[in-house]
Amino acid sequence: MTHGLSEDNYVLRALGLFAQYGDREALIFGRDRMSFEQVRARTLQLAAALRERGVRPGMSVAVLIYLPIEGPALQLALHLLGCRVVWLTLGTGTPAMREYLTLTAPDFFLYDPRTQDGLGRELASGLDVPVLRLAPDLLTDRPHQPDAVDLVAPDPESVYQTSGTTGAPKALVHGNVCFRQALELATRWEPEGHPRLRHLTVTPLWWSAGTVATMITMASGGLTVLQDGWEPAVFLRGVEAYRINYAFMSPPMFYQLLDEPTLSTSDTSSMYMLNVGTAPILTERLREGVSKFGPVIRIAYGLSESPYVTALAAVTDDPRHPERLHSCGTPWGDVRLEIRAEDGTALGPGEVGEVWVASRLNFTGYVGQPELTAETLVDGWMRTRDVGYRDVDGYLYLVGRDQDMIITGQGSRKIYGRPIEDALTAHPRVRAAAVIGVPDPALVEVVHAYVVPDGEAVPTVEELRRQVTAALPEICAPRSVDFVDSLPLVGLGKIDKNALRTRYDAEHA
Repeated sequence: MTHGLSEDNYVLRALGLFAQYGDREALIFGRDRMSFEQVRARTLQLAAALRERGVRPGMSVAVLIYLPIEGPALQLALHLLGCRVVWLTLGTGTPAMREYLTLTAPDFFLYDPRTQDGLGRELASGLDVPVLRLAPDLLTDRPHQPDAVDLVAPDPESVYQTSGTTGAPKALVHGNVCFRQALELATRWEPEGHPRLRHLTVTPLWWSAGTVATMITMASGGLTVLQDGWEPAVFLRGVEAYRINYAFMSPPMFYQLLDEPTLSTSDTSSMYMLNVGTAPILTERLREGVSKFGPVIRIAYGLSESPYVTALAAVTDDPRHPERLHSCGTPWGDVRLEIRAEDGTALGPGEVGEVWVASRLNFTGYVGQPELTAETLVDGWMRTRDVGYRDVDGYLYLVGRDQDMIITGQGSRKIYGRPIEDALTAHPRVRAAAVIGVPDPALVEVVHAYVVPDGEAVPTVEELRRQVTAALPEICAPRSVDFVDSLPLVGLGKIDKNALRTRYDAEHA
């Protein structure tokens, strides 16, 4: 860790803001509620309890929790002490968690036995480090809380596990600069004309976007309502009950929301910004969403390494710019963005290349992978490995990832999956689609499609080929198609192309 002044620790500023908000409600989870003053007090209480049990600045603490209402206070407490929080991602499987713990080498292991007792005990048994339980070990009542300046230390960090869309998951680090930028974005929110946030979230803190969104909501004085798991009907009831005006979800969750029978009778008039991100959204379903919700949908593009890159707010099916339904918007916050060629030179409007990003929200490196870090972070810029272009107005359009590139044809032409998938899902009998490149002895690779039909009437392969060639060159048409009930997902709703490649190898040997 690189040490700086402890007064720069973002937690001090956050606690100062919470003191200003006082008794205003900050967090709701089921029947549990916390005001900003209670979050502030719990943060100081947890920090003191952690220090009493030997946690010191610079130490790494692996954290296994679900959605306790004390979660944000726990993060703030560990960061106030200048610790590295190693977030464990539920649902990744015990072997992957053990591998992740080996890579990150924590000094302490902390879990919440109220929801993770069995898994917590199992993981703790394989670690030779002190073990802490959130309850009852750390959640105690103290008549007097220490002052934050008596506890503060420099260099808070968080480690997140990536979603693994490009291969084996990695452990990446976000530092104090990222969290300070989240507070800066928060303090601009209402002055820029936005309403006070009332945020309904199903995104846990172990995702970097979940951490940043929660910090922005809380630091701006907004309300965060935590939903226990994703159910569209429960989400809609929450929107009504708490007059929610802000939410974030993945495309598959958004599609389920559009298909929810109770949507037509639910009151969503309070919604100001319904964010959809983590993966490309199908254009036809976006149009459907605009027709049902109105101009409140906001397409967000980001990565674990940089949670908020671009945004396309107040989406409409604008006949003057129909192409913008395929865009993920313009840079947001302090983001600078360039499209670069393979040699690193900047490209102009309409030219396809790799997306590079400069922002204080960028991560600081990968754990145990200095070469990959050096390849990804270059002269203050971050390589996303995403491929796209910008139009003359600066709107970003993604066409795929470097790893999703398909090399095909006599001239070894490079094509990308996103435009092909958009063309396929424009067919009225296609619910979802994903394409991969598969080996071909004459053309290097050809396009293979996995298609989820919409209803019992399944389109033919020739129909789908004509659907694609109506919008794209013949070389983009799928050579073959597998019809499936659903597409495999990874992380927050991204299509798992690696799983599809493995499936193809197994079924088409």
